[in-house]
Amino acid sequence: MNTKYIDLVEQTFDFPQEEFKTENNKLFWHGINLMELIEQYGSPLKFTYLPKISENINKAKGWFQESIDKHNYKGKYFYSYCTKSSHFKHILHEALKNDIHIETSSAFDIDIVNNLKKEGKIKEDTFIICNGFKRDQYIKNIGGLINSGHKNVIPIIDNFEEINLLLDETDKKINVGIRIASEEEPKFEFYTSRLGIGYKNIVAFYEREIAGNKQVDLKMLHFFINTGIKDNAYYWNELMKCLRVYINLKKVCPSLDSLNIGGGFPIKNSLAFDYDYQYMIDEIINQIQQACDEAGVDVPHIFTEFGSFTVGESGAAIYEILYQKKQNDRERWNMINSSFITTLPDAWAINKRFIMLPINKWNKQYERVLLGGLTCDSDDYYNSEQHINGIYLPVFEKENPLYIGFFNTGAYQESVGGFGGLQHCLIPHPKHLIIDRDEDGNITTKIFKEQQKSSEMLSILGYGEVVTKVNELEKIANQEVL
Repeated sequence: MNTKYIDLVEQTFDFPQEEFKTENNKLFWHGINLMELIEQYGSPLKFTYLPKISENINKAKGWFQESIDKHNYKGKYFYSYCTKSSHFKHILHEALKNDIHIETSSAFDIDIVNNLKKEGKIKEDTFIICNGFKRDQYIKNIGGLINSGHKNVIPIIDNFEEINLLLDETDKKINVGIRIASEEEPKFEFYTSRLGIGYKNIVAFYEREIAGNKQVDLKMLHFFINTGIKDNAYYWNELMKCLRVYINLKKVCPSLDSLNIGGGFPIKNSLAFDYDYQYMIDEIINQIQQACDEAGVDVPHIFTEFGSFTVGESGAAIYEILYQKKQNDRERWNMINSSFITTLPDAWAINKRFIMLPINKWNKQYERVLLGGLTCDSDDYYNSEQHINGIYLPVFEKENPLYIGFFNTGAYQESVGGFGGLQHCLIPHPKHLIIDRDEDGNITTKIFKEQQKSSEMLSILGYGEVVTKVNELEKIANQEVL
């Protein structure tokens, strides 16, 4: 009778998979022995596997180039990374190895861009696409970047006033884009995105504010779908509406030459994940080309802004099951040694789905469980709603610890969870590792951040003087002992 956890997985999914396999009943991820990682660094533990970032970037570049060649498409493709998905230096350094461009969303993003320029990571021909609603400091920083001589800065105009605000900051010629305020999916609580300018107003806005201004060239139309690039009627309908705007605008604006199809690709959220990236790209390129050919206008260069697709699949988190609580005849709660609210905020806030697998004990019998975090908040759990179906794990044994991993957690979780700041119920943020490979392909690891200390949180909370006094007393005590 097949009652082991490995039997359950192999009967339910196509397993092993590209990034997952087991050896001696232990899970390996991208060839990394996760139990060895736990033995060396402990748990809870978060880590980033840098090579996955470059792998996904180059996959997308390859898919787009294949479609461009297939259709003899005359425009070029530009891969951009939206930094809001993860601003960490090691993430940007890895991504920028691959001749990509950057999309920003706030004033501090420009400070990061300037830092990366000084380090030589961002080149003079790197496009800096400045998105979002722009407050005063963001406008000033964009103007400063333009004044510094960086030519490929494209502020994406979000409202009718932003052009004049930008012109107040620079005397140089500027290239701009316009963001379309797309209509949201029918299930949304509102009809139209709060960001951008409405479809019907864009051509009139160009003719009124840009056409006669020799200091400004319109280069890009920005099209963003909040739900991402999906093969459904909603996405294709919005894309065709966007193309009609592009065509009408191109006929009166010769400088317009780029279309930014923001709204990212999905990433793997279960072992049953199935998405045909090449088909979607092929169909997008085909529809753009057909629409432009029928209208007699040149096809645009294509920009994408992939955030989660770039960095999401590089991240993972590991927890230990501390205890099992049987609250009634049906429900078993496996309590982890951390908090979902602290470490995976999207899991409880928006029911974000992640791949969850045990790290060890794949040869043991399995049981259906719920997963609970350490905080006293009733929302600190992970259950079948997030996990698509019931959660099954090897049977809990108090004397034989079980470890579980959540995978493809690399996008947004640190920034949304407040990395390095206050955490719910003061449950500390785990130790964070950076995993890479050397020139010979060997795995290398280094600690990016140790587990958060009490003193760090107390300092934020205003108890800094108390912490300093305690530390001084401890030093004195240690000296007396010596």
